[in-house]
Amino acid sequence: MSDRPIRLPSLDALLAFDAVARAGSFEAAAAELALSASAVAKRVAGLEERLDRALFLRQATKGLSLTPAGHEYLPQVRQALALLQAMPLHQRAGPRRELLRVTSTPTFARQLLVPALPGFTASHPQVELELTLSVPLLDEGDAGADLEIRHGAVPDDIAADAVLLRDRLTPLAAPALLARHPALRAPADLLALPLLRTPLQPWAPWLRAAGLPDVPEPEAGPRFVDLGLTLAAALAGQGVALARLSLARHELAEGRLVQPFALAVPAERHYGLVRHRASPAAEAFAEWLHEHCRAVETA
Repeated sequence: MSDRPIRLPSLDALLAFDAVARAGSFEAAAAELALSASAVAKRVAGLEERLDRALFLRQATKGLSLTPAGHEYLPQVRQALALLQAMPLHQRAGPRRELLRVTSTPTFARQLLVPALPGFTASHPQVELELTLSVPLLDEGDAGADLEIRHGAVPDDIAADAVLLRDRLTPLAAPALLARHPALRAPADLLALPLLRTPLQPWAPWLRAAGLPDVPEPEAGPRFVDLGLTLAAALAGQGVALARLSLARHELAEGRLVQPFALAVPAERHYGLVRHRASPAAEAFAEWLHEHCRAVETA
């Protein structure tokens, strides 16, 4: 080994030298390094003092330019910096993303969840959300889901504290359908129109509240095993849907569906959130979703 003393410069000085050589001025290098121009100049001057060599020519009219010593030193510095940057321990890992798998009934996902998701992802960028759909009537969920948005009875299918929405039901129809029939003045007038049917939501609760307890469930027309399909049929003017106000709020606000009567009755089945696996991401999503549903209920 040589007996010459080793004169190692500081890493900050080397970074300042590289930045100034690349940017061409102390000011531009300072912006890149988030320092003041004077701080960058002092680091370069300290490096030159340690090396006992001038690395830049400082000219009032032409600015900074590398000296011959600077030209020789620069590739060596960049090679050393590249070696340091390539070391795994020096590479800062990006924020760890946590996968959260959520399964939901189709209509809740389309009408209530997906439109509001940007609010959740913006406040929880570390959560990678994977959303799948389930089929309520067939009891086909996703066994691998962390959280399940379920449509069912309380307390049989959903715990009382897990209920997301306590919804209200009312008949809804497209304006074009209503225009083809005499004006609806009393609930009994609905019987002259096609009533859309789904096993997920019988008409009986609303008919009882409207004073028509003896009217049977509709027997004609398609049977939709999905609340969203029932809404789609109503939007197409195929009949009157007994719909949840939360699911149809956008269509009502836009005038694509009309509520002929003010009477709305509480739904007998509710949407609830079932936790299958606990995690920080699951807790964050559950808190956000409950808050979102409360806002929908009070809107």
